[in-house]
Amino acid sequence: MIDSKTKLCELRDKWQAAFENEKARILVCAGTGCVANGSLEVYEALKKEVEGYGDYVTVDLIIEENKSGVSVVKSGCHGFCEMGPLVRLEPSGVLYTRVKAEDAKEIVDALVNGKEPVERLLYHHPTTGEIYKEEHNIPFYKHQNRNSLGHCGVIDPEDIREYIANGGYQALGKVLTEMKPEEVCQEVIASGLRGRGGGGFPTGQKWEFTRIAKGDKKYVICNGDEGDPGAFMDRSVMEGDPHKVVEGMAIAGYAVGADEGYIYVRAEYPLAVNRLKIAIQAARNHGLLGENILGTGFNFDLKIKEGAGAFVCGEETALIASIEGKRGMPMPKPPFPAQSGLWGKPTLINNVETFANIPGIINKGAAWFKGFGTEKSAGTKTFAITGQVANTGLIEVPLGITLREILYEIGGGLRDGKKFKAVQIGGPSGGCLTEEHLDMPVDYDSLLSAGAMVGSGGLVFMDESTCMVEVARYFMTFTQNESCGKCVPCREGTKRMLEILERAVNGEGRPEDVETLEELALAVKDGSLCGLGKTAPNPVLSMLKYFKDEYIAHVVDKKCPAGACQALKGYSIDPEKCKGCSKCSKVCPVGAISGEIKKPFVIDADKCIKCGACVSSCPFKAIKEG
Repeated sequence: MIDSKTKLCELRDKWQAAFENEKARILVCAGTGCVANGSLEVYEALKKEVEGYGDYVTVDLIIEENKSGVSVVKSGCHGFCEMGPLVRLEPSGVLYTRVKAEDAKEIVDALVNGKEPVERLLYHHPTTGEIYKEEHNIPFYKHQNRNSLGHCGVIDPEDIREYIANGGYQALGKVLTEMKPEEVCQEVIASGLRGRGGGGFPTGQKWEFTRIAKGDKKYVICNGDEGDPGAFMDRSVMEGDPHKVVEGMAIAGYAVGADEGYIYVRAEYPLAVNRLKIAIQAARNHGLLGENILGTGFNFDLKIKEGAGAFVCGEETALIASIEGKRGMPMPKPPFPAQSGLWGKPTLINNVETFANIPGIINKGAAWFKGFGTEKSAGTKTFAITGQVANTGLIEVPLGITLREILYEIGGGLRDGKKFKAVQIGGPSGGCLTEEHLDMPVDYDSLLSAGAMVGSGGLVFMDESTCMVEVARYFMTFTQNESCGKCVPCREGTKRMLEILERAVNGEGRPEDVETLEELALAVKDGSLCGLGKTAPNPVLSMLKYFKDEYIAHVVDKKCPAGACQALKGYSIDPEKCKGCSKCSKVCPVGAISGEIKKPFVIDADKCIKCGACVSSCPFKAIKEG
């Protein structure tokens, strides 16, 4: 039991010194992506190989018996998901990529016997061919500043001793013994931290509003209901560094006067839920949650609420309703949760990444945090980069970085050398940006002025083969399915917009749909009850703003410029290439191809169902799309 800040510091120093006895540490990524690709099998194989050398040590042996040896540890997400499963060696910093269980013998042999790293498992740059040994030199990592993700991939997220040995809970000890609640709020205000969940509201101001609110009971809620397609930032933090979230929430509880908190996380994140449960129980066992924390008289405890996966529960009032056991539906504001939230009591709600930034701000100061980012968008932000980018994964970069830097310096450019077309930023609530925006700073205000938003941090890069009308249809399908149905503009408006977009990609669009679609989008934006409904039309509006010609081609010319919409594909036979073999006519399921043997065949466009069977069957490549 840690009953004072002095005791906490003593244990930190003791455990830090113990970990310095490790000869080496093998960190195996045990984030969801790497686990799905077999990293747990890699972990067991590496552990077995080290045991075979008689050199294997556990955390218990290191700390309790002062043993020296090689440890094999399951860590959180390293971020470089494209190259997983990942294995990093410490203290050398060597990173192995796409590791399989059968590689364990070679890895351990090289480590234990002082040989050169296994070259075939090192990162090879896809264009230059350069080989990188150390993780920090790989371009994907070199241009990042991992603050909120600092422990992810570095410590065992299921062992509180590793978190404390790396400075964990020092910020909580500092605020409880050296700062008043109002001073904590002022420090967060001074840092310029804005909510990382989407809207970007100043975090410190929200804390101060809750602190001064009248009420005999207050709550702190962590919004871990991450539902955007292609977004996995909060998931990775909860899986890789759960104690940082717990510590951030405890600090918030002290600052606003709350003694109870909830972490709302979707049940679709079983690994995150499990590691949060382990972290909360460990914090209780060590006296860092519960009553009289660190002997200061401050009481604070946490509960986990597993959500059913409704996207609308990412909206704070809908989330509150869900915790209360009601259907997750938004409520009109005001009153805001800071005045009347969970069970009518003043409630502070921030998302996972926001809380994860708090310990760093308290330990290192507001000025340190403001040293990253821009004047109005301070700090770093995590982004999930997906789509046609070469290096998919999780990154953390200073706000104000450009999309070009993210795409080419960190992401490695587009796959197969294709041309950049657009990036969807902010998920279903965001919008598409084009090549003209590649040098625009990625911050809250700049993106809003361009018709997009930071959102939770999803970045989906698209190349020239992507149909932007189909992209808008995809996001509108998601939004329409996830609409809670409470207000008419969102419930009916998204449905009508989806119908129009479906007509367009199915070759049934009408010229008058262009104006109707824009009118509907603006009506939904202006008339919806909650922030999710108001931002639902953003992908459509940005598509009409930057790719209107592409939409018009769908509804007027009945063509998809990207050649992606199956219903708008047309096929023709080049008479110069056709040898009259009849193979195409034999595979056509509707008899749309006719002709004589050894003479050019023809396709009846009215009969053709555009299945593409003829294209794959032609040995002379005589059938063209267009």
